[in-house]
Amino acid sequence: MNLKSLVLFCVIAFTGTVIQAQELFTGETVTFQSTDGVTITADVYAVENNESPVILLFHQAGFSRGEYREIAPKLNTLGFSCIAVDQRSGNKVNGVINQTHLEAEGMKLATKYPDAYPDLVATLKYAKENFLDRKIIVWGSSYSSSLVFILGTEFPNDIAGILSFSPGEYFEYRNLKIIDYAKQVQCPVFITSAANERKSWEAIFEVVPVENKRYFLPEEKGFHGSKALWKEKPGNEEYWEAVENFLNSLK
Repeated sequence: MNLKSLVLFCVIAFTGTVIQAQELFTGETVTFQSTDGVTITADVYAVENNESPVILLFHQAGFSRGEYREIAPKLNTLGFSCIAVDQRSGNKVNGVINQTHLEAEGMKLATKYPDAYPDLVATLKYAKENFLDRKIIVWGSSYSSSLVFILGTEFPNDIAGILSFSPGEYFEYRNLKIIDYAKQVQCPVFITSAANERKSWEAIFEVVPVENKRYFLPEEKGFHGSKALWKEKPGNEEYWEAVENFLNSLK
């Protein structure tokens, strides 16, 4: 193969990869304002059913809404609309840069884990305004899996369920630990994690005062956060089975 042919082959191969990556994204990117003026970027994956529950998808540390590029379409097939959100505490994953983080940095605002909580509140507000009369489910990964307990406590009438992937006492919020918020949750709760992370959330799970609370631990090592559901992760099928069973209980 001569140099010209090699260059042409590389261009075609690269273009094909880009097209394939673009095809993975089946949603619509939107923006809305957080309570302190930060512009939040999110991907909306809506199903045609106007009565479908809506899942708010929040990412883990150092990540972006790209954590859910593969997960959200599968949730669509299960009958759920989704909103995957860039929180200000994060960076990038799967080629998707966290735009909310860049915005907050440009405004010289703090971007530690608890600082992202207003972004969750703003997303809930957006969902209530744009998906009227729908059940709203919140889903957190790593640090945001702790933040969703705060959201569920402060907005008990708006949230129909919590999915928490690898929660823990990563921070305090308003001088309270996550376990203090978990004690007040009124909606169904699902917790999962890598097998060796159980001690990080066991006490949190124990104090949740609702009948429909469940947890799942993989038979093998497993993975931290929502990435346990990615196709490339061994054992993702058993995570998906547990998630689907819980979600079906919320319909």
